[in-house]
Amino acid sequence: MKDSISLRRLDRGTLVACCLAVAVAQLCITVPAPINGSIQAAFGASGSQVAWVTSAFILPTAILELNFGVVGDLFGRKRLLVLGGFVLALGELLNATAQNITMLWVGQALAGIGAAALFPSSLAVIAAATPDQKDRAKAVSTWALSISIASAAGPLSSGVLATIADFRWAFVPPVVLGLAVAVTCWFLVTDSKAPEGRTLDWPGQISIAVGLTALLWGIIEGGERGWSSPAIVGALALATAALVAFIAAEKRAASPMFNLDLLRIPSFSAAAVVALAGMFGFVGTAYVVSIRLGAVMHLSALRAGLPLVILQLIPLLLAPVLSKMLTRVEPRWLLMGGLLPMAAGQFWIAALPITTTSLTAFLGPVLLLGVGFICVVSSLTSAAVNAVPIHMTGMASGATSLVREFGQGLGPAVISTIAMGAASSALVGNLSGKDAGIQQAAGPLAVVNVGSDSAKAAAQTALAHGMALGVMVCGCASLLGVLVTLLLVRKSTARSAVGAGEPAIQMTASV
Repeated sequence: MKDSISLRRLDRGTLVACCLAVAVAQLCITVPAPINGSIQAAFGASGSQVAWVTSAFILPTAILELNFGVVGDLFGRKRLLVLGGFVLALGELLNATAQNITMLWVGQALAGIGAAALFPSSLAVIAAATPDQKDRAKAVSTWALSISIASAAGPLSSGVLATIADFRWAFVPPVVLGLAVAVTCWFLVTDSKAPEGRTLDWPGQISIAVGLTALLWGIIEGGERGWSSPAIVGALALATAALVAFIAAEKRAASPMFNLDLLRIPSFSAAAVVALAGMFGFVGTAYVVSIRLGAVMHLSALRAGLPLVILQLIPLLLAPVLSKMLTRVEPRWLLMGGLLPMAAGQFWIAALPITTTSLTAFLGPVLLLGVGFICVVSSLTSAAVNAVPIHMTGMASGATSLVREFGQGLGPAVISTIAMGAASSALVGNLSGKDAGIQQAAGPLAVVNVGSDSAKAAAQTALAHGMALGVMVCGCASLLGVLVTLLLVRKSTARSAVGAGEPAIQMTASV
């Protein structure tokens, strides 16, 4: 029997299960951060290969989230949450047994597919069960807080396990937690769906998959292969053509995976841009910190991960007031109040000498980043979901998640390309013999680890320049988000502007 969502409120079991689901998905994104140095050393990976460890997870997550939003609308979001938990656990099991970098990429990609089901489905279940804006703000703040807690737990657990055992043990807790998500969602989640007029959009799914994959591959590999190489030019051209094809497919589709009319809502469009820029800068900064402390300064995985843990623990202090702020303060002010501290923290980190390893030195900037992160994640989600008609929350949450996750994938990809490219340029003419061969074959990270003493010193200086430049780009991305927020984000007046009169989402009681 189906009941209108207006007759049913979000029950505690559903909220707990959805928060666990999104927490585990987010935890899996942050697990590799402290062990990037260990992965680089164990597999002899280059900078771009290490960047793919994170991107291999995030890319399928971003690609599939829109279509998984449709799948959840058609067949029920509960089933998708259960399936997502099992698939994520399987991918993490491959990671825990990886014998080479390729196997690790495959495991990350499979786990990312599972996460693609968890991110939009968990938010859509919450949004569908909370038609009242104040109730939704409270639930979304709890959902966002779960992301922040998981982001702190990920680097802490992986840092501890990689310090006392092999780095592969860092992927064991996600295996257990993925199974826990599947079981918990099966027993606790009250299902919801919105099948009216929704069908799978294969032209849209294929074109967006090809476009985003080609774009990310071109960006990651461009720094090493050269931007003028035929492979990179071809990849970027393919990405452009595929994304244009996606827009054309969505305009023609009877039931598009993404309704382009949503982009006419300024707050929704602005939230998407801020999600891309903000998460790009945030994860890009975290990637640089993990690489400089682990692979460059050779700290243990635990010590390399501590700044990232502190970065995510600070939002816990804001938990008691965050939900109230979401109901009393306009999203534009919360977004700017998050992006400005993030930018300040990023420029601060860029100014720290690369030899700085003291946790105290990182305390100030990571606190600014932590405060900014939770404000941005919470307020941009509210701005996007509250701006669209209630029956389109599944599509909106999927689109917002896609942009956010792709921004997180772009962060390590772009910043790695910038940092390693600048470092390689700085090393030109400063190395000779075997050291020059190492640089040419594997890049500056390899030189700083296995080169001669003089080459290591030169590589460290070059990497300091490249990484500072990369983090400054992250800070500029945050400032771009501030500008977009200031110009476009307003109180939502367009909730009924798109698809007015469509049927409401239906709730199906679980048996």
